[in-house]
Amino acid sequence: MSGLRTAIAGAGGWIGQHFARLLGDHPWFEPPRLFGGPSTVGRFLEDVWLLPDSPCPESLAKVKLEPLRPRTLERLRIPVVFSALPASDARELEPRLVKRGISVFSNASAHRLDPGVPLLMPEVNADHLSEVTVSGRSGALLVTNPNCSTAGLVLGLAPLRAYLDRRTTVYVSTYQALSGAGYQGVPSLAITDNVVPYIPEEEEKMHLETRKILGRVRRGRLQEAPFEVLAHCARVSSREGHLMSVTVGLKPGAPEEGLGRAWDHFPPARGPDGARLPTAAERPVIWRTEPDRPQPLRDRWAGSPERARGMAVTVGRVRITGRHLRFFLLVHNAVRGGAGGSVLNAELAYARGLLREAA
Repeated sequence: MSGLRTAIAGAGGWIGQHFARLLGDHPWFEPPRLFGGPSTVGRFLEDVWLLPDSPCPESLAKVKLEPLRPRTLERLRIPVVFSALPASDARELEPRLVKRGISVFSNASAHRLDPGVPLLMPEVNADHLSEVTVSGRSGALLVTNPNCSTAGLVLGLAPLRAYLDRRTTVYVSTYQALSGAGYQGVPSLAITDNVVPYIPEEEEKMHLETRKILGRVRRGRLQEAPFEVLAHCARVSSREGHLMSVTVGLKPGAPEEGLGRAWDHFPPARGPDGARLPTAAERPVIWRTEPDRPQPLRDRWAGSPERARGMAVTVGRVRITGRHLRFFLLVHNAVRGGAGGSVLNAELAYARGLLREAA
């Protein structure tokens, strides 16, 4: 298969392997080179595979993980790297790769709030890619996707912008799956028969990232959305899928039926030619009317076609009390809130002609 050469940094981890699952047979990108940490370097991907719901891609099963060095990527002329690195590693390495002419699509939190670095969700703020990006002399991009909970919250709110009180406060409580802490995650004896009501920096990320994504670019500068996001974040013992309850203020007279239509008709991510991007869900937001949905076991893989499984968020239990809207929302934290969101960002950049083979 011909296509743009790619690599995954951190391919041995939970998010890195979701990248591998999505890139092993991608229609636009070649199967990636795999770079891992000390515990996985030199081993075949199939021997370190972690994902219980997805088989290791045949195209990558016998690929060995390599040590990650910027000079190696430059020598191999790999123009695009998908980063599943810890924030501490990404902080230094990602800008180094960009300076060497390598575009980076990152799931790490290190540079999400940096000026000039797009915090991108193509269905919501695709304009941020072209108007905010500062790529420097190399011509390469550094593009981030949001925190896993922020991604779900933003997709739930974005279709409703015409109905929301502009100065509203968003109140959100999250019930976050174990995989959000990585494969090592939370010790089993700390989470069994328990809920942990603290996830470091999660509440702050939801506040700051949501305001950046839903902000507007005016005269080349990003103006953040004016509302506050007040979050309570807890870790629960589900494996994948972050559930959250949301309360937000509405403009007077906003009808429940109109809200449902706004969610149902929210358009998928598309390229400049109007074609849906390969990993974009046909319906990014799915509104369910059953009283007991969404649920992690039943709804975390929402989204179609097959490549877009897990890329849609599911909303349900919609209630309007006075001028307050309340609903539940579920997002697949490792797909829509992780690797899938970053792959979708790269597809948008590719469709807009912003990615090219190394010289």
